[in-house]
Amino acid sequence: MFKNVHDGTGHVSQGRCSDEGARARPLDQERRRVGGVDADTQVLQVARALSKSESTKYNTSGPNHEEGGLYLMDQKQYSTLLSVLQDQLDPRGRRGRRYPWPFLLVLLSSALIAGQQGVHAMADWLNLHATELCARLQPPRDSMPSESTLRRVLRGVDPMRLEQCLAEYMQGQAAKQAAPAAVVTNSGEVLQGQALDGKELRGVRAHGQPLHLLSLVQHGTGQVLKQQDVAVKTNEITVAPDLLAGRDLRGIIITVDALLTQRALAQQIIAQHGHYLMVVKRNQGQLYEAIALLFDQPPWLPREKEALCQVARTVEKGHGRLEQRQLDSSAALLGYVDWPGAQQVLRRQCTRTGLKTGQVTTETTYAITSLPAHEVGAAGLAQIWRGHWTIENRVHYVRDVTLN
Repeated sequence: MFKNVHDGTGHVSQGRCSDEGARARPLDQERRRVGGVDADTQVLQVARALSKSESTKYNTSGPNHEEGGLYLMDQKQYSTLLSVLQDQLDPRGRRGRRYPWPFLLVLLSSALIAGQQGVHAMADWLNLHATELCARLQPPRDSMPSESTLRRVLRGVDPMRLEQCLAEYMQGQAAKQAAPAAVVTNSGEVLQGQALDGKELRGVRAHGQPLHLLSLVQHGTGQVLKQQDVAVKTNEITVAPDLLAGRDLRGIIITVDALLTQRALAQQIIAQHGHYLMVVKRNQGQLYEAIALLFDQPPWLPREKEALCQVARTVEKGHGRLEQRQLDSSAALLGYVDWPGAQQVLRRQCTRTGLKTGQVTTETTYAITSLPAHEVGAAGLAQIWRGHWTIENRVHYVRDVTLN
């Protein structure tokens, strides 16, 4: 969560919970919009959600009480984001603690959600919204922490523990919510898609070593269920098995791009009782040629196509272009291709026409899946394949553009 924060310069003095001394600024700067919601609305939403948690009560007495520390009355269940922040270890000494550690993390989280990317901007934003924050969060001191305090907090956060706690929290949220991208098989089983893909964070090289993250993201909601750092001398192929290891994949279909289309990963997903949909490109030469040959020179007669090949078509208009997609699926290569758990092969053809220019582009992509044809047809496979773009639109884009 805090890896995208970059240090700024300057100093912000400690602000009181009032509007006195607040520097006047244009309304468009004070109400900075992120995701279509202004910052004032966002901080109230965040604070209201955090204040609803029944485990936000603190007690300075009890068997586990330490002087200057906090004793959490209820067992942490990771039912809210606040419960995750409360479970982070406080690295500070016993003396000199002016603010509870979870309170400081809540402030930083609120500033990040509001689009503040630097420490200086975070401190400034907290002072501008001190009244709302104090009213909702009711801190032990009627003031906001200084910029230097925020910097010390960021240096003290344990990123590994935070990543683990956030992953557990997101998995719990994903289990509670019915994702809109779920597909129901003909036998009634509900399949939820999860996209596995990696990307190097933009702008990190300017502040040190590059950071490449491999993420597992739920289709539709864009929730990051788990992510892992890809070391410089490794790649996603070696990290993906560790990221999926130990997960119960019943009712889950993992979608991956061509780089992760590997036999070992397909075998692991099947062994963990899941399904896969893998894009096939020329890095898997024989498999690619077999699928391309099947659809380019089909062995069936025209009257046999309906029984041996399913077709799904969609047409969409938007972003200044007309997009026509056709997905063909077939089980004709079942028993022919040497791929773990393979049941169907797919071909997706996408034709885009510019509404103003009239320019036409065509793209053909192949894939393989472990879902049998009698359970999921071409329409369901097209929905699952399209759902893989959730990780691009809801995760990669947000990290690169929204969070810069």
